[in-house]
Amino acid sequence: MSLHEKEKPFIDRDKLYSLMEEKTPSESELNAILNKALKFKGLDQQEVASLLRVSDPGQIHEIMEAAKTVKEHIYGRRLVLFAPVYTGNVCVNNCIYCAFRRDNTSLKRTVLTMPQIEAEVASLLKDGHKRILLICGESDRNGTDYMCEAIRTTYAVREGKNYVRRINLEIAPLPVEDFRRLKQEKIGTYVCFQETYDPVLYKKYHPAGTPKADYDYRITVFDRAMEGGINDVGLGVLFGLADYRFEILALMEHAHHLETVFGCGPHTISFPRIEAADNAPLTKNIPHPVSDDDFKKIIAIIRISLPYTGIILSTRESEEMRTELFNYGVSQISAGSRTNPGAYSKGEDQDYGSQFSLGDHRSLEEVITTIIEKEYIPSFCTGCYRKGRVGNDFMDLAKPGLIKEFCMPNALFTFKEYLLDFASPETKEKGLRLIDKLVSDVNKKSLKTRMGAVLDKIDHGARDLYF
Repeated sequence: MSLHEKEKPFIDRDKLYSLMEEKTPSESELNAILNKALKFKGLDQQEVASLLRVSDPGQIHEIMEAAKTVKEHIYGRRLVLFAPVYTGNVCVNNCIYCAFRRDNTSLKRTVLTMPQIEAEVASLLKDGHKRILLICGESDRNGTDYMCEAIRTTYAVREGKNYVRRINLEIAPLPVEDFRRLKQEKIGTYVCFQETYDPVLYKKYHPAGTPKADYDYRITVFDRAMEGGINDVGLGVLFGLADYRFEILALMEHAHHLETVFGCGPHTISFPRIEAADNAPLTKNIPHPVSDDDFKKIIAIIRISLPYTGIILSTRESEEMRTELFNYGVSQISAGSRTNPGAYSKGEDQDYGSQFSLGDHRSLEEVITTIIEKEYIPSFCTGCYRKGRVGNDFMDLAKPGLIKEFCMPNALFTFKEYLLDFASPETKEKGLRLIDKLVSDVNKKSLKTRMGAVLDKIDHGARDLYF
């Protein structure tokens, strides 16, 4: 199939809106859909549309409980942790929901130098982070050459025994040849938000900026990324721009497109809601606000519809919301995040503007403490990425639930590293008790023995061990 064929439009706006208007499923129809979901094979678009029409609180609870079962089966009790590094807030686009928009003249702009990026990364490494998302505004000052150098710079930073083990990248859409260059730099997941899949509303919210204003160029970005050799891609929408039901159906359509064309769906999906942002007019009157209850339903529906896909929840959400959603589908969270360039190394008094307001201001250790208390596993694991279990190979393990045979042990290994190298005595004590409990719960004797051997090596100073 040619690249041109791959990039043909695949979102049928009228069809998706019509699906939203069909009748609410009966109790027996809902049960049939949830029983299918519990086979861990996902749902089709018609079934997702039916779930999106559910409004009864008791039925929504049934959906969320199914999501909890699916998440436990596929991912176990691990939560992957990362931090974003904003390398710049200069942007040629004028998105009316974003503080980085070019018409925001009150924002002090910068693009970080390589020494400044080193300082940002070093600060995060000192806290215990090992996974970084590099992100920036769109301008000619931070194009592909700049980002390639930023990736190399980030991977080269060392703080004692600690270093970055995976870099994911969130930047504007690129041509195929640029993705080939990024692949050579060993990026992990390439992330790009469609913002909204509604082409009519997309044009309204993106009045200027090339190529951001080009809906078709943006929606076909993952075709070019995969053509360029990127194995893992991350989808996302910004909830509040369009009816959330339309966005979920469109995400399903996009995932189906990637499965059909490349044999591999999205590695992750992100679910931010619009938050307050400096001089961003749309944030003052959100067109399609998503309530907390609807947001929980969204997470649960995606978890049972695309069970193999990681769900990312950012620090836009409150501590309470993030903690509750651990149970119902979320598998990756940012922690200790800042959205302004230079914020980690300069501290709170730095004077470059942020992209949006945060809902969760806790430090990495405070987030980890909460995770421990809920008996989840804080994970910095990058074993699959470095073992080559990416793209189709990852999905072949994730879809039947086999990936947790690797993820749970590797999560415990990175968790123990964190406890020994960075945690306070109180957090360390709580965490080591949790590790002992989780290892004792492992039924497979050979796996328990192998895990015990690695954990002992970590006790004696070894680092970066994984299955």
